[in-house]
Amino acid sequence: MGDGPGVILFHGGANASQSYSKLGADLSDAFTVYIPDRRGRGLSGPFGDNYSMRREVEDVDALLTETEAHNVFGLSSGGLIALQAALDLRSIRKAVINEPPLDVDNSIMTMLQSFLPRFDREIGEGKIADATVTLLKDFGALFLPGALQPVVNIAPRSVLVWLSRQILRRDAKNVTGDNVPLEALIPTFHFDYQLVVEMQGTLESFEAVPADVLLLGASKSPAFLKHTLDALEDVIPHVHRIELQGLSHGAALDGGKPERVAHELRRFFL
Repeated sequence: MGDGPGVILFHGGANASQSYSKLGADLSDAFTVYIPDRRGRGLSGPFGDNYSMRREVEDVDALLTETEAHNVFGLSSGGLIALQAALDLRSIRKAVINEPPLDVDNSIMTMLQSFLPRFDREIGEGKIADATVTLLKDFGALFLPGALQPVVNIAPRSVLVWLSRQILRRDAKNVTGDNVPLEALIPTFHFDYQLVVEMQGTLESFEAVPADVLLLGASKSPAFLKHTLDALEDVIPHVHRIELQGLSHGAALDGGKPERVAHELRRFFL
């Protein structure tokens, strides 16, 4: 959408291109915006054999070649991909990295390993609502507004599973066009976790990133994401950093404050 220099937006876990419709619209007055579905989601093909960060970067390279864009933005696991791509691909001139889950001290892995076995088992059994609650109670609650976190932590699991089923059913009924239902996106979290595992121990490699990088954070995001941005700020050579006050990890998404994110992207990319 839009017209001007090309910008590619990469979504994070349990999201698809539809999550950036408002951000894309907010940027379209100054840029040509491309919003792909990452592998395994929406109109894109399956994850394929030997899924890895290398495959994701190959996809980024293909998109850059096709669009002739030189600017990328990535949120969460999409930010992890954009970060690695900015290291590997010289065609990226500017990259905005929004709170990537790069594990710099094993804290993220400790959290993920506490629930991933159960999550994967429930996904394998087709219990998407149960898996959603497992994800939410042990990890996802950190990303909820502060008032909701204690509710999720205290509420009986059976109640949360029932609520999850209602939300998934309602979401499926409201899906239109090429959008992807949440029920199909929840299982893809496993592959984002796989990227987190693969990227452990790579912090120092980003000393060689040639692109201009903006590290974008939010004041209400979990502390471990701020810690990651601190570490990246120390190693990336051409780096800027901004923290969006009063916002949380999902600020760029349609349900967040994408206009605030678009403002910072416009300033940086132009």
